[in-house]
Amino acid sequence: MPAGSIRDPLWDAVRSFGLEAVHIRRAPSAGPGGAPPGGVPATAVEVPAVESARDGEPLESLRRSLGECRRCRLGETRLNPVFGEGNPRSGVLLVGEGPGASEDESGRPFVGRAGQLLDRILASIELDRNSCFIANVVKCRPPGNRVPSSDEIEACGGILEEQIRILQPGVIVALGATAATHLLRTRQGINSLRNRFHDRGGIPVLVTYHPAALLRTDALKRPVWDDMKRLREFMQGAGLPRNGSDG
Repeated sequence: MPAGSIRDPLWDAVRSFGLEAVHIRRAPSAGPGGAPPGGVPATAVEVPAVESARDGEPLESLRRSLGECRRCRLGETRLNPVFGEGNPRSGVLLVGEGPGASEDESGRPFVGRAGQLLDRILASIELDRNSCFIANVVKCRPPGNRVPSSDEIEACGGILEEQIRILQPGVIVALGATAATHLLRTRQGINSLRNRFHDRGGIPVLVTYHPAALLRTDALKRPVWDDMKRLREFMQGAGLPRNGSDG
């Protein structure tokens, strides 16, 4: 950082994480159409409707209703589904792409290296896992951490849609291109989608880079910090995160 510049919480977070020592392997390419050869075809998930997050434990009801979901090929290879976690009453929803190896082992979202960095990014704007809810587009790990295929996303999309309906968030943060294009139903790239809020059925959506991208590309630190400042300003104006106990 140049001498005399303003101290930047996100840069401090990334530096404290030891970015220069992190190495991430490139995910192997998927087969034709984004699906692995010989994979089990994905089918749409029928998700039962439950009440809003203000009425008891609807997310747990949804989680239990899915059981050990194996409705697409990802269910055949994953160890644990990763439903999501956090404060369902906060009004702040973060959506990533899908679980990685650490998440697959633990059944929790964003607990690997990228997740540890996400914790630091959230802390830079005074958020943590008790003041937001974290989920993914797909709930099971794609083999080799590849990008989930369109039919896998379609099969799992109903779960995320029901989560959004239950949570009734005041803002959604799309972490990465897969989350952004799915949530906004667009083919635009992440660079075109950043720097402004998008409307998704009355819910503002802010697009930023996935934390794993920061581990690969140092130059993305500044754009993400700009996004976080924009998010913080919006939350202050909207009274987010909402008060309320975890549920």
